[in-house]
Amino acid sequence: MTSVETRITPSDRAVEPLRLDRLLFGDNQFFGVNHMSEEKARAQSMRFQDIAAVIEVLDAAHDEQVRSFMCTTHDRIAEVADHVRAHPQRYRDQVFLPCMPYAHKYANAMTEDGPVGAIKRFLPDEGFLDAALRGGRSLATKDIEGITTLLIDSEMKMFAGLSTPVVFLQNVVVDLLLGLGFDEAFTIFAEHVRSRYGAEPGFITMNAPMLLPVLERLGIDDPVICANLNKVGFRMSGGIEAHRALLEQGRCRMIAMSVFASGAIPPAEAIAWVCEQPNISSIVFGASSRANIASTRRLVEQLWTR
Repeated sequence: MTSVETRITPSDRAVEPLRLDRLLFGDNQFFGVNHMSEEKARAQSMRFQDIAAVIEVLDAAHDEQVRSFMCTTHDRIAEVADHVRAHPQRYRDQVFLPCMPYAHKYANAMTEDGPVGAIKRFLPDEGFLDAALRGGRSLATKDIEGITTLLIDSEMKMFAGLSTPVVFLQNVVVDLLLGLGFDEAFTIFAEHVRSRYGAEPGFITMNAPMLLPVLERLGIDDPVICANLNKVGFRMSGGIEAHRALLEQGRCRMIAMSVFASGAIPPAEAIAWVCEQPNISSIVFGASSRANIASTRRLVEQLWTR
């Protein structure tokens, strides 16, 4: 098993230093996620039940030069990936930034397909028997590394053949591991993402000031971290000042999310505040219309002058 003291240096990386786009497009709106309004969340969920409606909005983002899609590994994202693979010329510069795991799909698969069917659905394409043996051995020996890497491979299966320069660990897992002190899992995730997929590991968190020192101690230097950043401190564990101090030090590649605080801050005011903060690499945002995508892009172009 990989030691928690293993250091990951720049020379170990399988890819060139990553340059993130300034604007990343998120997928919350497609799956009825809204932290302020259940009514709006339900309306969005109904609208985007048809995958054609999702593709229409992604096409609008693509045409507005927002071509990095930061998405969960929801089953319906597999349909989006299939569509992109089927139209390589249209999407030749489309980038996916997978965020895993998406726990609900595993529960649904067990209900719909039973244990064996669920295993077949999610195992990577290295062969059912080989992958099953790998997972079985890992469970039998309590090999956390083997189990973890198998789950990562199952999540990445839908993105085969697509550009995935960063693979993110979801905040529900990151913050749980952080609270439990199970730091070794971060090293396992980072090393597997780099070695097998030639991608940078990314970490989504509600507590960046607590996470960053842990990653640095593990040798995951200059990490890609996605955290809430907004002028009202919405869902920013540790507070605004702790996040500002972290940004001033420039020790990570920070992606700002929830910049609008789920609609609590007017767009121009929200973008202006974020763009004033130092050492931010990107902003991830969600939108359900071309007009809103274009408006956000224009605001960032006008206000991000650093």
